[in-house]
This record gives sequence, C-alpha cells and structure tokens, in this order.
Amino acid sequence: MLEGIYDVDEIKILDGGFGTQIAKHIDKSLDDDALWSARLLTTNKEAVIETHLDFLRAGSNIIGTNTYQASVEGFKNHLKLSKEESLNLIREAVGLAKTARDNYILENPYCKLPLIAGSVGPYGASLHDGSEYTGTYRDTISKEILKEYHNGRIEALIDSGVDLLAFETIPCKIEAEVLLELLKEYPDIKAWLSFNCKNGTCLASGENFKETVLYCYNLNPDQLVAIGTNCVSPVFVEELLSEVHSDKSIAIPLIVYANSGEDYSKEKGWFGRENCLKPADYVSKWLDLGVKWIGGCCRVYDSDISAIRVEVEKYSKKK
Repeated sequence: MLEGIYDVDEIKILDGGFGTQIAKHIDKSLDDDALWSARLLTTNKEAVIETHLDFLRAGSNIIGTNTYQASVEGFKNHLKLSKEESLNLIREAVGLAKTARDNYILENPYCKLPLIAGSVGPYGASLHDGSEYTGTYRDTISKEILKEYHNGRIEALIDSGVDLLAFETIPCKIEAEVLLELLKEYPDIKAWLSFNCKNGTCLASGENFKETVLYCYNLNPDQLVAIGTNCVSPVFVEELLSEVHSDKSIAIPLIVYANSGEDYSKEKGWFGRENCLKPADYVSKWLDLGVKWIGGCCRVYDSDISAIRVEVEKYSKKK
C-alpha cells in the first residue's frame, strides 16, 4: 500500500501531540477527560479537522487519526454508545483525517500525498489511570482480553482506508506481541510499533528496550515499516536507539516521536514546564542513528513540527 508514495530513503515527518494541539482550538485541556481528544469526535469535529490541518501546514507528511484513546469499551462507558456506534465513530475519525488531507491538497495541489496512520493506543489508555506510562497491567491481563480490545478498532481503521497503522505508546512486550499477531491477519497492511520508555534502557514496564525491539521486529519484519519509541523525554532517545543501532546483525528502521520532556501523573497532569525541551534540538543526533520516521508527541505543537522539519531539511542537504 505504501509503495510508490515515498522513496524508501526519504525521512518521514510525523505530526505532534494531537491532544496538545487541539486544546488551542477549544481553549481548554483534555488531560482529565477519560476519552481525551477522542471525545471531540462527537462534540467538535471541526476542531479535529483543523488540528490535522495545523500539522499538515507545519510540514507533516504523515498524520495520525484522532483514535489513540478511542475504543468500543471507552465509548460504551463514557458516551453510552453501542458497539456498532462506537466502531462507526472510529471510522468517522478516519474520515475527518481524510477531509483535512483533502483540504490541504486544495491549498497545495502539487504536494506529495500525505499519509494517514490509524492511531492505535495501548489498553492502559482506556483505564484512565496512567498505566499506559507504567505497563502495570502486563502481569494481570491475558492476551485474549488484549486481542478483544484491539481487534475491532484495528479492523474499523483498516476498513476506513488508513494508509498504515500506528501502534503507539505501547508500554509492555505482551501488548506488542498481541498487536503484531493481529497485524498478520491483514497481510496487505503496514504498521509501525512504538514503545513508551521510562529511561534510556527500559520500556515503561521495566522490560529491556533493545531486547524487546529485536524480538518484536523479528516477529513481523515484512509488515513493520519502523519500530522505536514515542512519548519519551528527548534526553533518553539517543541511549535507547544507540543500543539498537549498535547491533549490526539486523537493519531495523527506526521511529522517534518524543514528548517535551515534561512529566505526567494522573494527579498533577503535565508538570515540570521548567524542564521543557525542544525535540528539534536533538534531530540531527537521531538521524545519525538511522531514524527515518520522526515527529512529536505530548506537549509538542505544530510550531515544534515546523522546527523539526527545518532540522531534517538542513540535515538532508548535508548528505
């Protein structure tokens, strides 16, 4: 599905923090909402479209659907929707991303076609307890429950015509395994897999990053376009990727979309603004390590994506 759209050596620019950016359009934070930005699929579709457009105008050539925290269970519990209504809302999220892309193409008729990645966030995001940042559920949950949680939403995204899937902010190995097993049921679809990490060596769950990356990549190398980390402080990225990059036995395509370096807790929300970092300052180092897919996550705005794109273009001119 991706062949012919981008050269294999081209660096892909992702978008930034969707919930972060959309807050500018509604003038409020969604951090305390159990559905996060997915609630706006029912209350403010125009803000969703405009947020996608913000990132496209900033230089993203891949945008993620507003479905990170969208699930049948979440919509049932918090919107009182049926299973089919919930799946339809996920399908509509893809439609909103397509509308934004169509609008952008009208503004820029000679641009390369931006891609739409179907965002698939972790099970922990639906619990609204911060466990996507800890992976604590890995020891108490079964693969069957994880498969049931993810399968319907993945199918809805694919049926709606996303160009690829984004398995993102995954905190533990067992969930990554489940997602890669489900991916095999759709052999024509590509995906990236991105882990949430707590330091320069470990996933949020405490499992070793390099070992997990190598294990997961070998499970499905034909369908994985990239594997790496997201929603991690920029200060940890170089150490994480250096470990993978040092293994010359296998060439793994790498993806990074870090956050601003601030901290998050359910009680405080995002805090530590005094420690805020600019991901663009780290771009050249990450590209040196072989990163081909690069963007931003929480607390990363459209202006940050513009800065990242500038750094990527500067780097490309040197090569």
